[in-house]
Amino acid sequence: MNKGFFGKVLWVDLSTETFREQNIPETSYRSYLGGYGLGCELIYRNMPVHTSPFEEDSILGFFPGLLTGTAAPLTGRFMVVGKSPLTNTWGDANAGGTFGPAIKKCGYDGILIEGKSNSPKIILIKQSERQILDGTDYWGKDIVLTEKLLKEKFGTSVRIASIGKAGENLSKISGITNDHGRIAARAGLGAIMGSKKLKSLILDGNRKVNISDKSKFMGHVKKYNKNAVPKDPGLTMKYILYQLPNMAKMLRKLNIGMSGPSNIIRSVYRHLGTIAGNTISAENGDTPIKNWKGIGMYDFPFEKSIKLSSTNIITYKVRDYGCFSCPIQCGAILKVPELGIEETHQPEYETCAAFGPFLLNDDLLSIIKINDLCNRAAIDTISTGVTIGFAIECYENGILTKKDTDGLELTWGNADAIVSLTKKIINREGFGDLLADGCKIASEKIGNGSEKYAITSLGSEIPMHNPRVIESLAFSYAYDPTPGRHTTASIDFFDIGNMNTFIKELKFPFGWKWSAKRKQKAQRKVTAIHQVISCLGLCLFSSQFGNYPLLGLINSLTGWNVSIEELITTGIRIQTLRQAFNIREGVKIHTNELSGRIIGDPPDTKGPNKGVTIEYKKFYELFCQEIGWNPENGYPLIKTLSNLDLDYVINDLYELI
Repeated sequence: MNKGFFGKVLWVDLSTETFREQNIPETSYRSYLGGYGLGCELIYRNMPVHTSPFEEDSILGFFPGLLTGTAAPLTGRFMVVGKSPLTNTWGDANAGGTFGPAIKKCGYDGILIEGKSNSPKIILIKQSERQILDGTDYWGKDIVLTEKLLKEKFGTSVRIASIGKAGENLSKISGITNDHGRIAARAGLGAIMGSKKLKSLILDGNRKVNISDKSKFMGHVKKYNKNAVPKDPGLTMKYILYQLPNMAKMLRKLNIGMSGPSNIIRSVYRHLGTIAGNTISAENGDTPIKNWKGIGMYDFPFEKSIKLSSTNIITYKVRDYGCFSCPIQCGAILKVPELGIEETHQPEYETCAAFGPFLLNDDLLSIIKINDLCNRAAIDTISTGVTIGFAIECYENGILTKKDTDGLELTWGNADAIVSLTKKIINREGFGDLLADGCKIASEKIGNGSEKYAITSLGSEIPMHNPRVIESLAFSYAYDPTPGRHTTASIDFFDIGNMNTFIKELKFPFGWKWSAKRKQKAQRKVTAIHQVISCLGLCLFSSQFGNYPLLGLINSLTGWNVSIEELITTGIRIQTLRQAFNIREGVKIHTNELSGRIIGDPPDTKGPNKGVTIEYKKFYELFCQEIGWNPENGYPLIKTLSNLDLDYVINDLYELI
């Protein structure tokens, strides 16, 4: 009997309306762990080369992590994987909540969808029952109503992942939502689900993961949770936490960011969530302003950013929200009487930044409204906000007029117009249809020099963190196999928490911050561990929360005896396979270049990032050398592929040269 995994995945063919189970050997779990590692292997081996994301042969996978579904802390995540219709690269999107564990409860380590239906469908997996059912009654409905109706029909215990209007309309910036607003948002994977006419995936099982050494496993869990669950900080500490936004100016002047001791970071996330950074990041230069051409302290000064502070947002909080097995619980449910909203998820930092400082919008209620609209429609708030910023700058420069925008006055900070345009994008209505596939595709249609205002990496809208503050993000934005993402491996982003205390067996070179060679060695390890974290279902914030018993949990779960060195090799294998997928699909990612606005070319003449320009191309070349890839074209070397047991990839790559 397998320990720690079920040893099988479920394939669902919507063309033939059939199910089949595939047994997965233990060697694959040892080599790829789970999550998008296992997903990448299965899609690479099973999807024909150059398959369009919307073709019948395109595969969409749902993969919980190896630790997901167990009591292991912070492991409630799952990954949606496929070929991104937005960038035509490897695509993945991460989400939390309760859906990932539900896949495990159905007795599977992944669910893969292939084929296409001619009419709307829903997939039901309930105990031993597996059905493909008519979904016409749910098509066109938002996520919240869809979940409500499906639970009324199939029981309140079911867990549901669905697309909204955006995915139904094949918007290439659409995602997939569960738990009324936890969204696997990036890479446009909701559009693949829409192309297959699949509205919802409904799960309800009672299987349990078989643990090799339950006593030892639970010992690790209890010890971690004892230290990790934030204690009530008391009135004084609460006062300080809630005053954080008011300290933004002082923190900027002292050059203090969002890092600190793990116990403090846990308390910040517990009581405020990611929105703790709303005002501070706008002030210290981290948040991009005015479509990357502004400076926070001048274009969106403290008097505006404080209106979007965590302190103001949590006044609407009615209860905490957290993912499965999470002791931190960084989310929240809000009630907003002014908007007539009885229940909605608290917006995250990225959403607040994309619709706030990025658009010079200081209207908090408009941002909460937009967040609710986007959650219900299952559309990526980063891409939507950035695309609207592109449209506003085109309007500002006369490339677009009121006639083009359906009469909307697209000016910076015009909250009403921003809300209206968000609705149009969701519904592909009028001018919104032009923008519904993101700003790169929109700029190609508009022309007239609009391309320079579309701030993307291979079509993926750049998120709300500035490489001039977090340097190696430029490298990951440009060259990760899923480009334009902040949730990829970046040594400086990983170092926001005290990474030296995260995994005690994981050691980084002394002085890596001051030596290019040592920084590359550190980046190699971070790249590897980042893949491991994602494949385990572990929250990316976990690295900021102090020592985590990673090896102890894996080994007591599976009965293996993995070392940190083996995990690093596993992580490099997964990153290399993701890279190989892109090369096989014809993506020349090594030629990619970022807009000068992102890297500070030319540099700001004032503000927190004055005089800063980031070099990222040489960084990538050195990284390739360190990881065993050709620095001239990003191809993994034949020797590297062989050493990583990726021999099946060699012919695919080297017959193309």
